Order: sequence, then C-alpha cells, then structure tokens
Amino acid sequence: MPGLLLIYTGNGKGKTTAALGLSLRALGHGLKVGFLQFMKGSSEYGEVRMASRLPGFELVQCGRDSFVNPTAPDPMDIALAEAGLQFAETWFNKATFNLIVLDEILVACAYGLLSVEEVQNLLAHRPSKTDVVLTGRYAPEKLIQLADTVTVMNERRHAYMRGAQAKAGMEF
Repeated sequence: MPGLLLIYTGNGKGKTTAALGLSLRALGHGLKVGFLQFMKGSSEYGEVRMASRLPGFELVQCGRDSFVNPTAPDPMDIALAEAGLQFAETWFNKATFNLIVLDEILVACAYGLLSVEEVQNLLAHRPSKTDVVLTGRYAPEKLIQLADTVTVMNERRHAYMRGAQAKAGMEF
C-alpha cells in the first residue's frame, strides 16, 4: 500500500500531540517512526524525554531553545531548518522508517526558513511506502493539495486566555 501524506494544521492546540499519538499507534504495530522537530531545541519537551524509552522511535530536533522571529528570522534558525531538511532527506533515502513526522515544518515555511518548493521537492522523493505527517500552523495551499488527509485544529478556547501558564505534560 502506498504511503500517505497527512497534514495537521490550524491555529488550535494539538498538532504535535496528534502526530505523537499516531506515532505511538504505529509503534504499537511494530512500525518504525522518525520524528523530526523543526524550530524546537529544548530537552524540556515530554516527547524528548521519552524518545529513548521507545524502541523503534527516533526523535531529532533541528532548532534552538528560543522563539523564531517570524518577520526577521535569525540566520542560525534558517541554517538549522535547512539542516533539518537535509536530515529528513537522509531518512527518506535510507527508507528505514514506516512513518516520518516533520513537526512544525509548515511554520518553518511560513517564517521563511524553508521554501514550499523545497518541501515539495523533498516529498517528491519520499519512499513510496512511507507515511509522512507535516505539522504546524499556516499550511500552504500547494502542500494541502498534495496531502491525502488534512486535519485543521481550530482554537475555540484556550486556558492561556484565562491567564493559565504552560503546564508540563500538557503544553510541552
């Protein structure tokens, strides 16, 4: 069966969490998962802390532990995103994983760290049986058109609106 391309996008919470849930489901079926996080570089994320405990799950971060300026990204952020794209390409070339998640790659495109064309080119060379998930806000129409499944997370309410702070295990 050919691999599917899924997109989790929208302004609501849960895109990375959904991709992690799908990863856990795949691992439960004995599949191998590569989870590449763009624009993230913190060991504080729960998934980073758990990655080494999950056989068949490899998580790599290609970002810094700071926010990216969307209007004037630091050259270091661009370089890290490009390195992430090259890393994803090596995963595609090896065809080791049944599922590859490119977490926050859509935001990397929206912020100008990567071009949509670069991502399209990467996807054109993915292994035929590998499922791929792209996550992040601002999914460009060109990538939406390529996807087999698109899920849009919409925010109706968030605890932040009432002054809640980010909570370990829930937000990161």
